[in-house]
Amino acid sequence: MKILTGPLMPIVNAVTEAITVRGLHKRYKGHVAVDGVDLDVHRGEVFALLGPNGAGKTTTVEILEGFRKRTSGEATVLGVDPHDADAAWRQRVGIVLQSTGEFDDLTVREVVHHFAQYYRNADDPDAVIERVGLADKRGARTRVLSGGQKRRLDVALGIIGRPELLFLDEPTTGFDPEARREFWGLIRQLAAGGTTILLTTHYLDEAETLADRVGVLVGGKLVAVDTPARLGNRGTDGATVGWRTPDGPRQEQTDTPTAVVARLAEQFGGEVPDLTVTRPSLEDVYLRMIGAGE
Repeated sequence: MKILTGPLMPIVNAVTEAITVRGLHKRYKGHVAVDGVDLDVHRGEVFALLGPNGAGKTTTVEILEGFRKRTSGEATVLGVDPHDADAAWRQRVGIVLQSTGEFDDLTVREVVHHFAQYYRNADDPDAVIERVGLADKRGARTRVLSGGQKRRLDVALGIIGRPELLFLDEPTTGFDPEARREFWGLIRQLAAGGTTILLTTHYLDEAETLADRVGVLVGGKLVAVDTPARLGNRGTDGATVGWRTPDGPRQEQTDTPTAVVARLAEQFGGEVPDLTVTRPSLEDVYLRMIGAGE
């Protein structure tokens, strides 16, 4: 997708896009939090919004969730302006904040069943508990759940209404590596079921693993949108070929790594000692983008 620039453009394809934004601005006194963002999120995709603290991620997402009023620009979410959205629209959207709330004296089953009453077409609470991996904790008080288990409960509350679109705000902050990977499996299941997901995260490996596309916000501006593999020309950037010689390790920057490897193989008469071929990682590209933007 190309980033749109220039004058405010009319919103198109609102039916085929889960989220469509044109010229989005949010200004506070003496501060611009969101500065002319244009964005499309396709139905059925996982879209990760990246950026340093203060880049405008939370403000943008809160506008799309209908929690914050924009200064100017246009936005539709599931075909509706979120600022004017009604209860019927809310039934179609799931939101998982960094912390949904505390229910220390209630069991997992009690919490999920209670939230199901808010939705006309709620999913089966016990099936949702099973789906998020809390079946063996359904009778446990929420105060005894681990951090990862509480986050799964947050997701259960976010999806109990069978949302078409799910907002996830930094869902695995504070998770240990094992819990993060278990949670990624849950997100993959939701995406495979057709749920559109807008994810904010500070973890580049999380974005690379889960997202169909990523967008990078810097200083309130959306500076790039692409797949993780192609972001910032990552897929075509020069490669670094490394190998070991009797005098120590060597490296060569090249746009034709295959040719370099072939030359080295001929030079060594076969296997090249400690051969590596690497291109910039998503983290390399991201850091370059936010450094340039700042």
